[in-house]
Amino acid sequence: MRKWVAASTAALGLAGLIALLALRTPRLPPGTDATIARIRAGTVTGVVVGESGYAQSAGVRIWYESIPAVGVEKGVVLLNIALGASSLYWPPSFLRALSAAGYRLVRYDQRGTGASSRMPDWRRQHPYSLLDMAGDAIAVLDALHIDRAHVIGLSLGGFVAQEIAITHPERVQSLTLMSTSADPTDASMPGPQLWPMLRSALAGLPLLRYRVMGGEANLVKEVLAGLVAQGGDEPVDVEGWTKVVLYDLRERGGLDLRALRQHQVAVTVTRSRYPLLGTITAPTLVIHGTNDAFVPIDHGRRLAAAIPQARGLWLEGAGHPFPYPNMRAVTRAITSHLDAADPGATGRTHPIT
Repeated sequence: MRKWVAASTAALGLAGLIALLALRTPRLPPGTDATIARIRAGTVTGVVVGESGYAQSAGVRIWYESIPAVGVEKGVVLLNIALGASSLYWPPSFLRALSAAGYRLVRYDQRGTGASSRMPDWRRQHPYSLLDMAGDAIAVLDALHIDRAHVIGLSLGGFVAQEIAITHPERVQSLTLMSTSADPTDASMPGPQLWPMLRSALAGLPLLRYRVMGGEANLVKEVLAGLVAQGGDEPVDVEGWTKVVLYDLRERGGLDLRALRQHQVAVTVTRSRYPLLGTITAPTLVIHGTNDAFVPIDHGRRLAAAIPQARGLWLEGAGHPFPYPNMRAVTRAITSHLDAADPGATGRTHPIT
């Protein structure tokens, strides 16, 4: 197995172990327990608010949601989430900001996650690749009759977003790549930095403590504690995140660890994109934290340098977790990038012929 899988798996495992043993836990916002109890007592609503459905991608069923823009629609944004995560875990405040800026949002569960096919017959000897996952995204656009979209990708979602831009350039209005790489397995590039990841865990991320305690309330607190520990310029949306976690647990079964393994293998079996980055024609914004220990910033800088029309936004002191600490400024940069990609856009979406 190539070094990225081995290093990332070891780092995540050791970081989680040390987090479990950490003596201090982040202080949750006032009223957290009461908010969780109130929401747990009823039916969870307001998580999926748009048009939802399923796309068929070579026999794989892909769940999607199309969230309307506020006011006049400028265009469509396709959101590609990180490794192993359900699309529900895009921060609610981030979705609201993009929607308020006039963009219709399309998010989808990558294969193996959420309400999409969980791939029970997956085998290491016959894995799927990032190209297959990019095909899933295109199937979603086809199902919604969207000819072009602004494509945003986070971490592994950035790998997929690049594949979309390379293999289907006519479908990409603009490209936003966050905390990602053109090939995290490239031996010439820095791999995951184990000790910084362990130091981050020692700072007090109690991810496993709440998980070991178990129960819905503690699984919500696991997510909230991680968000509090990340810091940032936005208060933690306790209500919004409680609904997301509970809905994911009750309606989708929560995190499936098999998807983490499947996505890691998909990375290792897919060819490097470095030789192909010069073919990307979409205006591109690369966003990367200077303290990213999982995908070091060298990957982001090389990515921006290799893609024509690309520009970089380097976030001083930010790590790999999303949302970033200075999220308001990042969101403004993204919406400005989307606006600049097609100043005359008025929400043009056409059936594919």
